[in-house]
Amino acid sequence: MATFLYKLGRLAFRRRHFVALIWVALLTLAGVGAASAPAAGNTSFSIPGTEAQKAFDLLEQRFPGMSADGATARVVFKAPNGEKMTDKDNKATVEKTVKELGDGSEVASVADPYTGKAVSKDGTIAYASVKYKVSGMELEDSSRDALNRAAEDARDAGLTVEIGGDALSATPETGSSEVIGIAVAAVVLVITFGSLLAAGLPLLTALIGVGIGVSTITALASVLDLGSTTSILAMMIGLAVGIDYALFIVSRYRAELAEGREREEAVGRAVGTAGSAVVFAGLTVVIALVGLSVVNIPMLTKMGIAAAGTVAVAVLIALTMIPALLGYAGRRVKPAGEKSKLLGGRRKAEQPHKADRPNLGTRWASFVVRRPVAVLLLGIVGLGAAAVPAGSLELGLPDDGSQPTSTTQRRAYDLLSEGFGPGFNGPLMVVVDARDSDRPKAAFTEVGDRIKGLENVVTVTPPAPNKAGDTATITVIPDSKPSSTSTEDLVHAIRDTGADITRSTDATVLVTGSTAMNIDVSQKLNDALLPYLALVVGLAFLLLIVVFRSVLVPLKAALGFLLSVLAALGAVVAVFQWGWLSGLMGVEETGPVMSMMPIFMVGVVFGLAMDYEVFLVTRMREAYVHGEKPSQAVVTGFRHGARVVSAAAVIMIAVFAGFIGSSESMVKMIGFGLAVAVLFDAFIVRMAIVPAVLALLGRRAWWLPGWLDRLLPNVDVEGEGLRARDEDRPRDEDRELVRA
Repeated sequence: MATFLYKLGRLAFRRRHFVALIWVALLTLAGVGAASAPAAGNTSFSIPGTEAQKAFDLLEQRFPGMSADGATARVVFKAPNGEKMTDKDNKATVEKTVKELGDGSEVASVADPYTGKAVSKDGTIAYASVKYKVSGMELEDSSRDALNRAAEDARDAGLTVEIGGDALSATPETGSSEVIGIAVAAVVLVITFGSLLAAGLPLLTALIGVGIGVSTITALASVLDLGSTTSILAMMIGLAVGIDYALFIVSRYRAELAEGREREEAVGRAVGTAGSAVVFAGLTVVIALVGLSVVNIPMLTKMGIAAAGTVAVAVLIALTMIPALLGYAGRRVKPAGEKSKLLGGRRKAEQPHKADRPNLGTRWASFVVRRPVAVLLLGIVGLGAAAVPAGSLELGLPDDGSQPTSTTQRRAYDLLSEGFGPGFNGPLMVVVDARDSDRPKAAFTEVGDRIKGLENVVTVTPPAPNKAGDTATITVIPDSKPSSTSTEDLVHAIRDTGADITRSTDATVLVTGSTAMNIDVSQKLNDALLPYLALVVGLAFLLLIVVFRSVLVPLKAALGFLLSVLAALGAVVAVFQWGWLSGLMGVEETGPVMSMMPIFMVGVVFGLAMDYEVFLVTRMREAYVHGEKPSQAVVTGFRHGARVVSAAAVIMIAVFAGFIGSSESMVKMIGFGLAVAVLFDAFIVRMAIVPAVLALLGRRAWWLPGWLDRLLPNVDVEGEGLRARDEDRPRDEDRELVRA
């Protein structure tokens, strides 16, 4: 591996014009594709294998004109103080609005509040239901404009009007804080390298990689049914890893220059050693992201694959474009430390005390090696305390009730709760399939009667059969809000009742609707978490055994990851569920944690955590295999890698934190969770717990059974093949290979 990448780095350095042209061409091609691609179409949230999805599919077959997955809107009206919605003028305004709402070409139906009994008991609130032929993401802007215009006309007539439902769903905005994250990354790079040019290289290549990845996603969004959140998450992860991967290679390049190597040779060695770590770190991230497909939720699978593709691009750019740009930069990128002015000569005699002073990484590692038990216990106790809130984790999917109070969707949600009860925002649709029943009408009636007798039920509508009379829908209004555990219990109770009815009537009872779909999604994600964790950690564990040629080091890496991800989940619960520091984070409404958050964090955080493990510990193993004692190898690894790993972690934290300003609650929560997870993993697990454990284990840390050692391929991440190659040829040969 190291030898191949060494040759690749030197080739990219020599053929820099060709390499740069290829990447610029790819960026241009992706940009043109994104600009000319049609707008993204239907981004349906299908959940194969769930009861709610089966019911939706059945409705499409038995009620072909119903548009079961079509967008919906609830236009909620409230009368001025002292008036009622049944007053003549108010009623006329509503009827006029209903007429306007029904004029659109994408509108399937509009329910009049007065004929559909959609007026509250006190007469102050009413609503009109609008059903569209297409989903919320397919809805044209003209239809949304017409919806808003009709509501505005009613407001002008004196009514309070708000709009709820998914018809107003829009592309999430990330906010200016994303730019702040990139700016922080730039400052950290300048401090790390002490050079604007060297700092600019990782930023430039990361932006090019993200540009290619996001543009490709945009170009294929319509064809592959990709949602807007997919590109945002790909940008988030692509920026973070793209900067980090380039940072490690540029840092190693400067270190090789400081040892007196010519520039082409230094590039080759940087790509051969740090580049090997980049490849394996990238592979762990890709495994974690692609592994999301085992959950069998198409949207999550597409998000994972798209983000994995962006990571793969970041790896390829780091291995090829960074060497090319270093070739363009020439002598303007200086060697690391004091040696940069002498190009490998002796240090200045007048500054021996400064040159010989141990850096912060060396001093910290030496302290940890001397006090491993104290550091280990302190790190574990600290992360354990942060993980305590995770024990109260409640999962759910966001609805309009989790929107900021400044949005019309949230105000419509509150008005409906005020006028009709909290359960009105999450009606359950019960589908009765009586095709195999001898008494379909009796089955419909029995289902309705049995549901009325359940707890937490406010309203049960009469069965509405299809034309064939073999399938009917029944709407059930709970007494509790959609995201409550009481509503979830009601869904399970209806399904249990349906099982009894099936045995007596041969009719099948299915529960669907957005609330039931959210419950099924949460359950599916919970069921998939352990298999996913086993798959991802298992594959990455095998990969790390190959990299480190050790059993205990990968095991320690996996256990450290579990600590950091649990602590990060605890922080997410504290902020988004309990409300701690919610104002600072822009969280206007607390509630259950998004149900896909744990499994997404497991995937992404594991991949990113292994980045630091690979970059830091490969330096330690490199020192160990070159003859240093285990404790000294730990210190050596920190001397060379701690500063760069710390800078990489700060950059990644800044990039992820930049997405906390997003208007999309899912993106906000993921940005916060990943930023905190990287903070815990990089500075507590990798910088404290890892060296403490390695110091305690000593030589046992690098133990590998002989039979396994013979089976494993030798990937040579440490560059041992390059060292042997050095011994086989004169050092002056390097200089002869340098081209002007």
